[in-house]
Amino acid sequence: MQICFLGTGTSQGVPVIACSCPVCQSKNPKDNRLRCSIMVSYDNKNYVIDSGPDFRQQMLREHVHDIETIVYTHEHKDHTAGMDDVRAFNFIHNKDMPLYCSDLVEIGLKKEFAYAFSEKKYPGVPNIVIKKINKETPFILGAKTWYPIEVIHHKLPVLNFRIDDFAYITDANYISESELSKLKGVKVLVINALRKEKHISHFTLEEALEIIRKLNVERAYLTHLSHQMGKHEDVEKTLPPHVKIAYDGLKIKID
Repeated sequence: MQICFLGTGTSQGVPVIACSCPVCQSKNPKDNRLRCSIMVSYDNKNYVIDSGPDFRQQMLREHVHDIETIVYTHEHKDHTAGMDDVRAFNFIHNKDMPLYCSDLVEIGLKKEFAYAFSEKKYPGVPNIVIKKINKETPFILGAKTWYPIEVIHHKLPVLNFRIDDFAYITDANYISESELSKLKGVKVLVINALRKEKHISHFTLEEALEIIRKLNVERAYLTHLSHQMGKHEDVEKTLPPHVKIAYDGLKIKID
């Protein structure tokens, strides 16, 4: 199984518009972060988690010719705004695109993309099929079972996912003990770490490291970083050897 980090930035991305801080002015490409998303690939098929505003750019950058589905964590625009661009896959492969999501995400998609759900569709709108998921019920995509993990993003429930010994946790500032137990035995963990200072809806660097220590994972990658975290190169020097900062375009293998 391969994980491709399509984007590793927060809702504004990095660099931030009109910001002159050292991170936003950095010449290191690892400090340039599109909105947060990953692509999970196995058995020659691709499954994308979240389609933010940069979805089109991410698909072009990675030369993606087809995806099986998009699985959504939650309804915020930095995770859903690019959904319209599934039209390309509709046209090229003559198929509808399944969207796996919770009830709340479905409500959000129908509000933001009403034209895609209309009874009388305008020619060329996305052709999609909603597949409902919830925190209680694992679901199968291809040959693998995906296990939903519910986290809290301020007051909003967000679904994240475990696949075999890999888990992806984004947009979280709290995980209950019952949901954390679903991550027992995970070997590779991706987790959000917005910045070093306390935040209302995201784990800080230290909070993310504490979850990593608690789960005793072999490898961990930090994602959903803001420009307030600091430069990639500087922050990574302070981390334990088994913890890395993810960057856009990074690909990792999961045995």
